[in-house]
Amino acid sequence: MTVKTITAGSTELNAAHKLAAESLPSIVVDNVSKFYGDVLGVNRISFSLGAGITGLVGPNGAGKSTLMNLIAGLMRPNSGTLKVLGLTPAQPEVFFRQIGYCTQYDSFPSGVTGRQFIQNTLLLHGYTKPSAARATLKALQQVDLVDVADRRIGGYSKGMRQRIKLAQAICHEPKVIILDEPLNGLDPMARTQVIALFRELASGGASIIISSHILHEVELIADHLVMVNSGYLVADGDASGIATETGEPMRIYIRSHHAMEMAPKMFTIEDVLEVQIHKDDHGLFILTRNADKFFLGFNTLVLTQNWQVDAIGPADQTVEAIYRHLIAGEQVAS
Repeated sequence: MTVKTITAGSTELNAAHKLAAESLPSIVVDNVSKFYGDVLGVNRISFSLGAGITGLVGPNGAGKSTLMNLIAGLMRPNSGTLKVLGLTPAQPEVFFRQIGYCTQYDSFPSGVTGRQFIQNTLLLHGYTKPSAARATLKALQQVDLVDVADRRIGGYSKGMRQRIKLAQAICHEPKVIILDEPLNGLDPMARTQVIALFRELASGGASIIISSHILHEVELIADHLVMVNSGYLVADGDASGIATETGEPMRIYIRSHHAMEMAPKMFTIEDVLEVQIHKDDHGLFILTRNADKFFLGFNTLVLTQNWQVDAIGPADQTVEAIYRHLIAGEQVAS
């Protein structure tokens, strides 16, 4: 673009647990640390999450899998507390009914079919055989594997194995779904379908955590980010909020036939660094250190100047750019 310069199945929680779930964030991680002997897994991490899709971001070895295993109750922290829907793994019968977990690793019982894999999971959750059969069919439909449900998983492609793991994670309708590198091995069509499923589940009230070291994938899916590096929490929030808090400049695009009139007045708003005009003279690109201040100042100008605005939003800001900025600045909790 040329410019010229001037982002539960059959058994449910009892009434008390339902009330707790409604009044608390879905996931609360409070000063959690996990060490493997003398090796750091994660150290003094705190954040809380509600319903929606959260991207757990970081390079390989950053502590993502450790953190997900802690949240899923598959390991216990050395210190700190962690609760899911107000519950801890010390209450396993109700805790694990609310968790769906999809590991990045393939591990299936020998000779099992896709249908058996899902149905056996539901039976372990206390479903009756008829209700397990119905829930199995629903989960297979959600991941588009009905046609191969009675084939052995050993004969599945990588993408099909990935989807059958996802079906197992969601078959009991958990409130919290933890997905470790869930898009690995999926072709473009399957990725589109799976991402649409994530959004559907989140809109139904589920809290979904998706880990990935591929930052542009997370950017397409998540509405909240938790960034980790070397076992420490780097940042927690939405992309624009993190950028503002850490000083990463944000680029904003404005579409208006008043663009030429707007351009010089943008510098009256605090923390605006640069203004660019689109080649057709009906668009602006604004670079600012503080997006919140910019939007407040811009709204005031729109009202006082009686400008018409056709569109406004983030331009080319990326999760990857924010993450690079944070790591380069070594803004890591100590």
